[in-house]
Amino acid sequence: MDKITSFTIDHLKLLPGVYVSRKDRVGDQVITTFDIRMTRPNYEPVMNTAEVHTIEHLAATWLRNNEEWKDRVLYFGPMGCRTGFYLLLAGDLTSEEIVPLMKGLFTFMRDYKDEVPGACAKDCGNYLDMNLPMANWLADRFLREVLDGIGPERLVYPE
Repeated sequence: MDKITSFTIDHLKLLPGVYVSRKDRVGDQVITTFDIRMTRPNYEPVMNTAEVHTIEHLAATWLRNNEEWKDRVLYFGPMGCRTGFYLLLAGDLTSEEIVPLMKGLFTFMRDYKDEVPGACAKDCGNYLDMNLPMANWLADRFLREVLDGIGPERLVYPE
């Protein structure tokens, strides 16, 4: 079998950032998949499932309620390696174009203190596995260390 594109990225050089992972065509529409890399692969601990789950609930809810972007949001969910998330948006987009969206999202997650949306047995298959304080902390760190002053080394995959 051919190696898929995401396995050809040198994860030893990959920094936390916002990257275009791939672009696919569905009919006449381009779907852009973004790699929202929150931790440095193989250099720092991965995120635990509770905070990953919390970020997934918060981000999916906020993105699908964002007036400007909600009709373009197809998916937001975790990477299996627990170092980040994938965001699929309709449109032929660049990483730079979604930085303001990411700043809004991570500010929302940093500041969120209420009940996690969908965190009940009726709405979620694993509602007890949540950690809002850690999700707040991770969102704050991503804002400070990555999104504030983001440059090309965190917007374009390393060679």
